[in-house]
Amino acid sequence: MKKVLITGASGLLGRAILKEFSNSASWEVLGLAFSRSGDNLKKVDLTDNAAVRDTLKEFKPDVVVHSAAERRPDVVQNKPGDTKQLNVGATENIAKICGELNAFLVYISTDYVFDGTKPPYKPNDQPNPLNAYGQSKLDGEIVTLQCNPSAVVLRVPILYGQVEFLSESAVTILFNSVKDTSKPANMCNYQQRFPTHTRDVAVVIRQIAEKQSENPSIKGIYHWSNNEQVTKFAMATKMAEIFNLPRDHLKANEKAPPGAPRPKNAQLDTSDLDGLGIGQRTPFQEGIKEALEPYL
Repeated sequence: MKKVLITGASGLLGRAILKEFSNSASWEVLGLAFSRSGDNLKKVDLTDNAAVRDTLKEFKPDVVVHSAAERRPDVVQNKPGDTKQLNVGATENIAKICGELNAFLVYISTDYVFDGTKPPYKPNDQPNPLNAYGQSKLDGEIVTLQCNPSAVVLRVPILYGQVEFLSESAVTILFNSVKDTSKPANMCNYQQRFPTHTRDVAVVIRQIAEKQSENPSIKGIYHWSNNEQVTKFAMATKMAEIFNLPRDHLKANEKAPPGAPRPKNAQLDTSDLDGLGIGQRTPFQEGIKEALEPYL
């Protein structure tokens, strides 16, 4: 039985990764969390380098999946120091320790490392982040591969899945506006998105970890994404359609959204993982219905 350690295991993606590995008899799993620790998750402050080192040395993982990050672009824009400490400093420390322990590291990054002007993007295309969040994740990629060249950087787009509250995902939060028919809801119809189910990403990560043990050439940067292109307006309209709700109050906004600048279309080319026989894609209609039914 191999051991996998997952950071950010209480988060939207982390929970899905934890579940995916836990459902496999081949893996012993340890999940780390901080503000939402509990439920058999170990409380560790990832910005405490010594605590992280002690935890990894004690558990001795074969694989580390580093999914913890400050991922809200507007928060990142307003708290650059705190973001750098977590998204870059903690990542560098984890990458170094994984190298020392000979643990395979998977670092979760984002399509926001690209400016969205020349999609679809291949893994070796030149990044050009438009906001501080994208830059912090790119900086995390750089320190990961500098400190641990055998690691994998996995870039993913906007995520949704089983949420603890609707605002946990930038996709599921749209359902609040869909349900509230008392006033018009302006929805972005400018930015092209590829909403991807966390369960699919978790499957991809487990498959990468298992294939890498047989094929050490699996390293460097990879992309995973669903292939359905939609805007937030289209997502909201689809939600209304699925649950037979009114949609006249949903208004398409053709302008770029306010706040931290975001790429218009940062579609990820996933052909490298497709070629390795890695991947799973849940149709958006199926995945979002499952995610939202508890909140109807």
